[in-house]
Amino acid sequence: MGKFPRPISMAPLFLLLCLPFAFAGHDYSQALSKSILFFEAQRSGYLPRNQRITWRANSGLKDGKASGVDLVGGYYDAGDNVKFGLPMAFTITMMSWSIIEYGKQMAANGELRHAMEAVKWGTDYFIKAHPRPYLLYGEVGDGNSDHYCWQRPEDMTTDRRAYKIDPSNPGSGLAGETGAAMAAASIVFRRSNPAYSRELLRHAHQLFEFADKYRGKYDSSITVAQKYYRSVSGYNDELLWAAAWLYQASNNKYYLNYLGRNGDSMGGTGWAMTEFGWDVKYAGVQTLVAKFLMQGKAGHHAPVFERYRQKADYFMCSLIGKGRRNIQKTPGGLIFRQRWNNMQFVTSASFLATVYSDYLTSSRGSLKCASGNVAPSQLLSFAKSQVDYLLGDNPRATSYMVGYGNNYPRQVHHRGSSIVSVKVNPKFVACRQGYATWYTRKASDPNVLTGAVVGGPDAYDNFADERDNYEQTEPATYNNAPLLGILARLAGGHGRYNQLLPVAVPAPNPVIAKPKPAPKPKLTPTPASSSGPITITQKMTTSWNDKGKTYYRYSTVVTNKSYKTLKDLKLSISKLYGPVWGLTKSGSSYGFPKWLNSLPAGKSLEFVYIHTASHADVSVSSYNLA
Repeated sequence: MGKFPRPISMAPLFLLLCLPFAFAGHDYSQALSKSILFFEAQRSGYLPRNQRITWRANSGLKDGKASGVDLVGGYYDAGDNVKFGLPMAFTITMMSWSIIEYGKQMAANGELRHAMEAVKWGTDYFIKAHPRPYLLYGEVGDGNSDHYCWQRPEDMTTDRRAYKIDPSNPGSGLAGETGAAMAAASIVFRRSNPAYSRELLRHAHQLFEFADKYRGKYDSSITVAQKYYRSVSGYNDELLWAAAWLYQASNNKYYLNYLGRNGDSMGGTGWAMTEFGWDVKYAGVQTLVAKFLMQGKAGHHAPVFERYRQKADYFMCSLIGKGRRNIQKTPGGLIFRQRWNNMQFVTSASFLATVYSDYLTSSRGSLKCASGNVAPSQLLSFAKSQVDYLLGDNPRATSYMVGYGNNYPRQVHHRGSSIVSVKVNPKFVACRQGYATWYTRKASDPNVLTGAVVGGPDAYDNFADERDNYEQTEPATYNNAPLLGILARLAGGHGRYNQLLPVAVPAPNPVIAKPKPAPKPKLTPTPASSSGPITITQKMTTSWNDKGKTYYRYSTVVTNKSYKTLKDLKLSISKLYGPVWGLTKSGSSYGFPKWLNSLPAGKSLEFVYIHTASHADVSVSSYNLA
């Protein structure tokens, strides 16, 4: 979570002094490996021997001590050092769901063990945080004191008070979501660790009873969470969500009947949603209940479950633009809900579209939209388009996953990555010193936060890679969690998927597979021109429709083919009707961007532009070789 709002400016496109980042398909296996790796950077507590993010060290080692409970462990939610229970639990639920649906694909990529370790890091903490049936610790630290400081987790001097819910101070949403996480995780470990799976399920049953019996909003009890993770949707959605996961984990008809009896009164069949995330779970409930219906498990609740399914269809139709009320998208085609960390809604909605596509395909059904029936494959294609945008297929050619591709955020709003590692320089970084020395530093982070998915662009596809731009450059665990499943699904290719069969997560493979190298993009030079030692290649990389107009994004690569350094380059561009990224305009010509004075021998730079016509005419006006 961030602080200190400020105006946003458009940051220039990165120069690529190598082969340009082109639209030639993505290495989803590599992206999956990196996405899981991000969770290791978010770990709190004693780090294990097999820790791969080596710039991190132990932190939060006294958490819970003042309350007489061991709360060491768990995850920091985003770029700060607070452990917020609600988003952490949602993160674990979505990671578990990803494994439940696509564990076989993760295993094939050598990532299942890492994914399961990421889940267990969270559930081990939840077991500690739930020492009694009607007691759950839901937060360690508070956002106000934490955001006053900019410190590495290893240097924390902020208040680490623990906050709880109990019968006198209830929190149904928090208890329900934590119960859902424990239930979903119990499925993940059912084969590889049966005793641990049973322990998780026992906690899940208790947490559901706690949530249902002592009803109340969790942020009315843990008031320090209100500014950061206020539960706007209330708690009915979490009660239904937990019941759905407990039914899937236990096959206990009590929870199936709970969904049938309470679907109408609690909004499961009434709320037609266009969002899904850590606060609002209705679309997730509707997707799961629709699955139970397709599996033939509804029994006498079939009429109610059919109403759940109708709302699931509504959500899916809104995503692909075929519903009664369609979700907003940027001109480049990305789901857009809000300026602050919009990417969380992109990954969560795309995951639901992915699994629903497979549910429908498995049942040989179709999606019923206002405009007519839609093939399930359109949902998967939509989810792929969102992931491809996230990985770089967008008007700015920017990857919003740190460490993936050539052009990704370098100034991430994240305390740990932005301050030199304690292992490199163990000198203590004081509370406000971090702001003065590191937060305001206009340079790349000293530690690469590999795999982190940042907040992403605004409603017009603009993005500023600046550390104080927390709305766009702060990552979060719940951005990544749903992405694991989609990436595993896309990496798995076009094999047969029957998601309605009984769940069987494979045992993890102990062999660590090396990440596959990113595929080298193929550049089709259409058209191409040259001026002696300088070549210019152009191609249209994507197009989209917005309000009746078709927009085209063109990628232009200028390459120095000589054995000398190219200087004083001047380009002439005619038939250009839109914005250009990656060049500086001077009079009627264009030159190197401000951060570049020359182009070494054999290197390339890329610039992009967008307009509604065919490609512009680009030629070399003048240059010098030195």
